[in-house]
Amino acid sequence: MRHSILLAASLVLSVGLVSCGGASEGLPPAVDSLMANMVAVEGGTFTMGATPEQKTDVQKDEKPLHDVTLSAYSIGRYEVRQDEWEAVMGTNPSELKGEDLPVTNVSWEDCQQFIQKLNEMTGRKFRLPTEAEWEFAARGGNLSKGTQFAGGGDNHKNVAWCFDNAREKTHPVGRKTPNELGLYDMSGNVWEWCNDWYADYPDSVMTDPQGPATGTERCDRGGAWDSTASSLRTSRRDCGKPTVRAVNVGFRLAE
Repeated sequence: MRHSILLAASLVLSVGLVSCGGASEGLPPAVDSLMANMVAVEGGTFTMGATPEQKTDVQKDEKPLHDVTLSAYSIGRYEVRQDEWEAVMGTNPSELKGEDLPVTNVSWEDCQQFIQKLNEMTGRKFRLPTEAEWEFAARGGNLSKGTQFAGGGDNHKNVAWCFDNAREKTHPVGRKTPNELGLYDMSGNVWEWCNDWYADYPDSVMTDPQGPATGTERCDRGGAWDSTASSLRTSRRDCGKPTVRAVNVGFRLAE
């Protein structure tokens, strides 16, 4: 994984909340909170990759540009918190503890176990977002203002916990400026696992892409508390082996 620190041991208008209508009988409050904070993303078409507002500091795996059409879906308003993880899994693997901090030290495979248990508890169909869904949501979906970072602006310190302001640690979710869809921390705080295997982009128009059928590394996006500005851009890509756990990697849910 190309992250700097690895675990030593290993809204309005077209957008709205998807809520279960209040507390669900028998579910922990943290799980109710997680379900209530899923944000609806209207389907649409966007250009994925190193579009002009990403400036010149881009990687070759952000090209070629290609148009992607997505069906409607929902995505977490916040990165999955430690209290939410603990309510489902019974443990907290994060190095820096705090119930409203994003859970970290979770591999892609760990996230699949969490999702399976969460779906059994709730009867829902939560999953990791595809890489295309993640980028569309980070850009603000159909409400996008075309900014370089996910948070409604081009000043990375205003929208992200990163190398320049995070003091070498994660921070409570939802404290920085949200993007056009009301999503927080899609730039910075922790890298976020996506469902796709990592591969070069296709040079073709795509509809609801799922990524390649096989691979060796899974995609992750968004940058983290130890990232410089370039890694916080909405088109920036990264990847890691699905078994790797790191102190700067977490995830958010899709459905």
